[in-house]
Amino acid sequence: FQPERQTVVVQAMRPDVALFHGLRADRAGNVFFGYESDNTLLAEASRTVIVTVEEVVEALTPEERAGTFLPGILVHAVCEARYGAHPSAAPGAYPLDEAHLTWYAEQASSDAGYADYLRQTVHDVPDHAAYVARFVPEGWGQRGPQRLQAAGD
Repeated sequence: FQPERQTVVVQAMRPDVALFHGLRADRAGNVFFGYESDNTLLAEASRTVIVTVEEVVEALTPEERAGTFLPGILVHAVCEARYGAHPSAAPGAYPLDEAHLTWYAEQASSDAGYADYLRQTVHDVPDHAAYVARFVPEGWGQRGPQRLQAAGD
């Protein structure tokens, strides 16, 4: 701190809800992401935390609880949603869907195109299974969610 310098202070952000997607969660709500992130910091700041994961398991392994982990005490709800990060990547499970993201970028370049994208991918899709059937390429992430090494291993 330097008293001669002007310091600007703002009120901390307190999100109502934080949404995340991870690779695995256990029955206690502990979440393994499989990549470095600031998710814990955002979860701690949020009033409610909802996480979708590729797979719910009985218990995370010790390696999964190291480093890229969100403790269940911060999590209000976990939903198993295979391909829940699509069209983004789920590191260790599947890559970005570049074709879908290119289509999205083209559609989002106009209000009408963006409205059409939302209609096709959200409003006209009755549930997650229908989204996967319609938009996730066959064989995408065929390995499925793998048991990953802890970061740095």
